[in-house]
Amino acid sequence: MINPLDYEVIYDIVNRALDEDIGRGDITSRAVVRVGRKARGSFMAKQDLVLAGLEVADIAFTSFDPHLQIESMAGDGDMIAAGKVFARVVGDGQTLLAAERVALNFLQRLSGIATLTRKYVEAVAGTRARIVDTRKTTPGLRVLEKYAVTAGGGSNHRLGLDDGVLIKDNHLALSGGVAKAVLDARAACGHLHKIEVEVATLDQVRQALDAGADIILLDNMAPEMVREAVGIVETREPAERRTLLEASGGIDLSNVRAYAEAGVDLISIGALTHSAPAVDISFKIKPS
Repeated sequence: MINPLDYEVIYDIVNRALDEDIGRGDITSRAVVRVGRKARGSFMAKQDLVLAGLEVADIAFTSFDPHLQIESMAGDGDMIAAGKVFARVVGDGQTLLAAERVALNFLQRLSGIATLTRKYVEAVAGTRARIVDTRKTTPGLRVLEKYAVTAGGGSNHRLGLDDGVLIKDNHLALSGGVAKAVLDARAACGHLHKIEVEVATLDQVRQALDAGADIILLDNMAPEMVREAVGIVETREPAERRTLLEASGGIDLSNVRAYAEAGVDLISIGALTHSAPAVDISFKIKPS
């Protein structure tokens, strides 16, 4: 799981976003709001959502003024009903106006990921399957987007290419096949590294097992074929030492339950981060 309190990384991401939005200064607010005017801003959910990114939004404000008063009535991972105010910020009016869009952009994006993730998690409830994300993230925002997945109840796949061995189809095309690639990876990597390999056929499942893969990614298989793959593994290995099976490709909310019931351990969903719609959150400011 991604550490939500890695403030050095979060501050860098948020400050780049603030620099992008504010540039040389908020000329509108400076023109129409007097210096020192106190204000109160309220975040309200405009739809049912799972909250994620509240601390990131806080940093957008406190980067201007660490003395701002921020009150939260909910936390990341909480289900927020439409119409509920879940946080308030009190401080300088110009500061609230300058930071509001960046704060909202992060909240709406990350809460959208958490909300979609929760739907997938609920869809497979009661099965052995865990919902995991992928590397299909917005460049520069991966650590935050993967955190949002965990806020929605999902789990993280590898953070980057240096975080785990995953032999995919393009690796196989250049390395001589499933068995050779797994054996080469085992020889090249330390004993603490798990080896995962992507397969597309049941014969490749058997090759991966023979080569000693720790995890087998079943790519673009129908649920019926996935069930057969699970059967092959269960026949050959004891339950307590069973090779993990991951399903991926062509999976959405309409069929994710079928994949979970086929017996896989992991279901990776790229849409959690590359296609999650931003949720609707408002930020209304009043004089304080």
